[in-house]
Amino acid sequence: MGLMDAPEYDPEPAQRRKRLIIIVAVSLIAIVALYFSFRYWPEKRTVNNFFEAIEQKDFEKAYGIYNADPSWKQHPQQFTYTYNQFYLDWGPAGEYGIIGSHHIDCATEPRKSGFQSATGIIVVVTVNKNPVTRIMWVEKKNKELHISPMYAECRQ
Repeated sequence: MGLMDAPEYDPEPAQRRKRLIIIVAVSLIAIVALYFSFRYWPEKRTVNNFFEAIEQKDFEKAYGIYNADPSWKQHPQQFTYTYNQFYLDWGPAGEYGIIGSHHIDCATEPRKSGFQSATGIIVVVTVNKNPVTRIMWVEKKNKELHISPMYAECRQ
């Protein structure tokens, strides 16, 4: 077969390969974007449900969410943070008074120190449009809430 006998160039395989590469690249970018957008969604939803229960003055439900135990009434002695103390802290006589609104500002993982990995997520919440935010800690495994011992700034 000589040089002049070569088959005619068919651009179809090259175009198919190029389209496939573009589709894979766009898909990977979309997957990464979705991951970073929704990676803390379960923790944000837990905090949101907690504050919605407080806004509806359903403190028993809020206490169940706080302790990640909806059936807490069957064993209230199990918790060191009692319902009465919870009601004093989060009820109308609490730090924020009657909680009527909230906004989740951001969620982030605490900085890792050494080889330790965090067991929870920090969720920053604005309560009653107060300029001082409430920083909540949400355990990854069971979605139990705590007041966060760490300070976090929103990085959005």
